[in-house]
Amino acid sequence: MPKRLQLLHELVPAATVIVMLVNPGSPTSAADQKEAEVAAQTLGVQFHVLKASAEDDLDRAFATLIQMHAGALLVGPDPFFTNRRDRLVALASQTAIPTMYFLRESVEAGGLISYGASLESGYRQVGLYMNRILKGERPADLPVQQSTQVDLVINLRTAKALGLDIPATLLARADEVIE
Repeated sequence: MPKRLQLLHELVPAATVIVMLVNPGSPTSAADQKEAEVAAQTLGVQFHVLKASAEDDLDRAFATLIQMHAGALLVGPDPFFTNRRDRLVALASQTAIPTMYFLRESVEAGGLISYGASLESGYRQVGLYMNRILKGERPADLPVQQSTQVDLVINLRTAKALGLDIPATLLARADEVIE
């Protein structure tokens, strides 16, 4: 979470108010929120949290973002938001709020930037595990593994629509740039 906030701040340095959208029902939302609050203090920006766990909450959250004069939005990693990717991208576009997502698929759908675990890498690991199991290894004997590959994806078309200039240092670190 701190890295995501840092990248968002680097992309939108003029944003003095950054808001995080979380699903209060998520088991990780409290920890994510705490990490982001600490990172925001380090960056010297005002930080607020909005909660959404239903469709209507999304509309209210974006209306509140405008009232707060938010300079950027950080969407928390949660299946609720992943399943509403197109809706979030549309709302961010309508309100012209630079938004950081967790998965590259949001950027492929027109979002601005994402930084998070690579689903492709995770699926590859699942396939390798399935291969080992099908060859006779017991699942209980296999080590627990977690994906270590993260992707930074930037959508230049969306940045242009928002009037943002992407710093060259950020573009150089991107795993993928969508034009």
